[in-house]
Amino acid sequence: MTDRTKQLTAAGALCALAYAATAVGRVPMVLFLKYDPKDIVIALGGLTLGPPTAFAIALTVSLMEMLTISENGVLGLVMNILSSCSFACTASLLYQRRRTFSGAAAGLLCGWGCMVLTMLLWNYLAAPVYMGCSRQAVAALLLPAFLPFNLIKGGLNAAAALLLYRPLTAALRRFRP
Repeated sequence: MTDRTKQLTAAGALCALAYAATAVGRVPMVLFLKYDPKDIVIALGGLTLGPPTAFAIALTVSLMEMLTISENGVLGLVMNILSSCSFACTASLLYQRRRTFSGAAAGLLCGWGCMVLTMLLWNYLAAPVYMGCSRQAVAALLLPAFLPFNLIKGGLNAAAALLLYRPLTAALRRFRP
């Protein structure tokens, strides 16, 4: 099996795992916001296979989610892609520069921060459509609702990805020729 085939197979398996995490692991939190652990899988895919793979997994899983379990249509698709990519692609881009545990930790922390800032902006822009209310009403919810949700979501995802990083890289080293 070629390296490219192995990468495509791994990416496909990660897509399936991330989708399963979304379908089974969704937890309603506040307003219409739901936590799901798919970004853990997407970030691990990015750390092991690179930022383009993280993007491809995020795009694929978000599309599958839109077509099956999401009620938010194309706007939800865009928000999911932005959230997942701002977290996982940022983490994997930074990890590419320093492929160590501390590099993974720094990348995941930066990805967390990037995701929080990105989603605050996009919730401000898109939530009036989701919620059917004014932008001022959404602005009033940014600090008490959207910020804590995104901090919790990003923190859980970064912590879980960091906990799984070492066992995953150790397993991958054993299977490489």
